[in-house]
Amino acid sequence: MSRRIFRYLAGTAVVLCAMFALLTGIVMTSDPSALESENVRWLLLGVAASALFVALGAVWFVARSLAAPIETLTAALERAAEGDYDAPPLTSGRDGPQELVGAFAEMQQQLKASVITRDYLDRLLSSIRDAIIVIDPNEVIVRVNAAAASLLDYADDALIGEPLATVVDKELKEPDEDNSSAKPIDGVFRRLDGSPVAVSYTVSDVLNDRGELEGRIVAAQNVAERRRVEQRIRYLARTDSLTKMPNRMQFQHQLQQAIARAKRTNQYLALLYMDIDRFKDINDTFGHGAGDTSLEIFAQRIMAELPEGATAGRLAGDEFAVILSGYERIETMTDAIASTSEALLAAIGRPFHVQGEEIFITTSVGVAYYPDDGDNVIDLIRNGDAALYQAKKAGGNCLERYSPVLNTAAVERLMLKSKLRRAFEREELRLHYQPKYNLASGRIEGVEALVRWDLPERGLVFPSDFIPLAEETNLILQVGDWVLNRVCEDYRLWQRTLPSPGRVSVNLSLKQLQQQRFLEKVRAIFKRHGVSPTCLELEITETTLMDDAERTIRILDSLYGMGLHLAIDDFGTGYSSLSALQQFPISTLKIDKSFVRDVAVDQDDATIVATIIKMARSLNMDVVAEGVEAQDQLEFLREHECDYVQGHLFGDPLAADGLLELLIEQEQGGNQYQALFG
Repeated sequence: MSRRIFRYLAGTAVVLCAMFALLTGIVMTSDPSALESENVRWLLLGVAASALFVALGAVWFVARSLAAPIETLTAALERAAEGDYDAPPLTSGRDGPQELVGAFAEMQQQLKASVITRDYLDRLLSSIRDAIIVIDPNEVIVRVNAAAASLLDYADDALIGEPLATVVDKELKEPDEDNSSAKPIDGVFRRLDGSPVAVSYTVSDVLNDRGELEGRIVAAQNVAERRRVEQRIRYLARTDSLTKMPNRMQFQHQLQQAIARAKRTNQYLALLYMDIDRFKDINDTFGHGAGDTSLEIFAQRIMAELPEGATAGRLAGDEFAVILSGYERIETMTDAIASTSEALLAAIGRPFHVQGEEIFITTSVGVAYYPDDGDNVIDLIRNGDAALYQAKKAGGNCLERYSPVLNTAAVERLMLKSKLRRAFEREELRLHYQPKYNLASGRIEGVEALVRWDLPERGLVFPSDFIPLAEETNLILQVGDWVLNRVCEDYRLWQRTLPSPGRVSVNLSLKQLQQQRFLEKVRAIFKRHGVSPTCLELEITETTLMDDAERTIRILDSLYGMGLHLAIDDFGTGYSSLSALQQFPISTLKIDKSFVRDVAVDQDDATIVATIIKMARSLNMDVVAEGVEAQDQLEFLREHECDYVQGHLFGDPLAADGLLELLIEQEQGGNQYQALFG
C-alpha cells in the first residue's frame, strides 16, 4: 500500500508541474510581453492556487487513508501492553501496511509465548514448598517465591533489589566443587524482625550460553521444627517416659563415664541396684495405674535423697540403680553408702495414697564396688543384681553387699554361654516369622525373621536373653549365618507353592557388618540357595549405622547394589537424625515399639510418631510401626498414613509352615485379621 501512495503523490506533482509549464509556455509564445500584464499575473496566480489546492487535497486523501490503519495498530498495541494477546489477527491493506502488520503479528506471538512461559514459571515457583531466592552475580535479590517471603516474614516483592546479606545471617556458603550431589548446607537466615531461623539450603549457579555466571538460586528449608523433634526423639530415647529418669541405655552410658573417671583418678565408686519389694502385688491388687503411680513416687523419693553428684536411673520395670562416685578411700565410700541407703529405705517406706487407698512399699538394695566387684558396666550391674537377689532372699527392705558366692546370675550366664556354643550342634535354634501388614490393604506383604533358642530344660529363650551373650562371645557371627541360611531355605520352599511370598526382613548385627569378607559371604549364601537378594531386607540399628559411617556407607552401597533392601530398625532409640541418615541407601524406617506403645494416649509420643512418619515419607522411605498391640494404636497409625504395621495385635510369630498356611489362606481370599483394617 505504501508504494501505491508514493506513486499517486508523484503522479499528481508531475501533472501539476506540466499544467503550469504548459500554460506559461502558451502565454509566452503568443505574446512574451503578456507576462507583464496584470491579467496574466492573476491567471498564473489562480493556476498556482489551484495546484496548491489539488496538492492539499491529495495530502488530505493520503492522510485519511492512513489514519484508520494507524488507529487499528495503536489499539492492538494498547491491548498487547495490557496482556491481551488473543485478539483477532490484523489484515494487511485494510488494517495497515503489510510490513507493519507482519511485524506486529510476529511481536504478538513472541510476547504471548514469553508471557505463558513466565506465568508457568511463576506458578511453578509459587507451588514449591522450599524457599527459593534468586540472586544476581552481585548477590542482589532479583526474585523470591511465596515460600521464601513467608519464611522470612516479608511481603511478596519487598526483598526484590535488596542484597542477600539482608536475610542471610553470615556469608553464604557454597558447596565444594567436587560435591556434585549438592548436599544441603546448614545455616541461619534472618526474618524481617531480625529473629534467626535455622535452615538447610543448597546453592545452584545459573550460567548463560557462554558459560558465564548470570546469578544463583538458593533453595532453603526451615529445619527448626525438625531439629526440635530430633532433640525430643533423643530425649525420649535416653529418658524413661514414666519417671523422667535416665533409662537403661542412658544410665549404662553414665556408668561407663563414671568408671572411666574413677580409673583415671584412681578413685572408688559404688553401684546401688534397687527394686520394689512385692511390686507385683500392687499391680494385681490395685491395677497397673496404681503400679505406675508407685513407680513415680519411688523415683521421686530416690532423687530427693541422693547426695550431691550421685546419678540415678530406671533400668527396667521396678528396677532402679544409683551411682555414688568420687571417693578416694573405700572407708569414705562405705560410710556414704550406709547413710544414703538408710535415708532411701526410710523415705521409700513412708506411706502414700493411690485411688483413696494407703499403700506402703519397701525396697531391697544390692551394692557392688568398683574396682573390687567389677571394672566394667556389665560386671558391676550383674554383681549388683546378684546382691539385690540376696537382699530379697533375706526378706527385703535391706541392703546386701556383693560377694562372689552370691553370683548365681553370673554362673547361669556362664552356663548359658557354654550351652549356646552347643546349640548349633544340637539344632536348638528356631526361626519364627512375624507378618508385616500393609495398613492400606490389610494384606501381608512381608515378614520379619525372629530367632529363638529352644533350650530343653528351660523352654524357648528369647533373643533379649541370649543375643547379648552371643555378642560377647562372637557367636553372633555364627548365629547370623545360621539365620540367613535358614531364611533362604524357608523362602525357597515357600516359592514352590507361592510365586511371591513377600519380602523377609533379617536383623544384621554390628559385628557381622565388621567382618572383612562379609559381602562375599552374603553373595555365596544367596547363590547356594538360589534366592534373589531382592527377596530379603536387612535391618540395621542406628548404632550400627553410625559406627564407622564411612566404611558402613561403602558396604551398604554394595548390598544395595546386589538388590537387597535396607531398613533402620528401632528408629528413635539411637543418637542419629533423619538428616544424617540421608547419606545411607535406606528404603525403610521402623519406628521403635517404645514410641508406638502409648501413641494413642501420650501426646508427646503421638507427636513424635506422626512427625517421624511425615519426615520419613518426605525422604521417600517406607515406614513400619513395630509393637502394635491395640486397635487404637492401629487407628492412629492409619490416620497418619503409616505404610506397614506388625505386632501381637495380629497374632504371635509363626514357624515357617504356619506362615505358609497363612499366606495360602490369604491368596485364597481368607484373612482372619482383615476386619481390623476396616
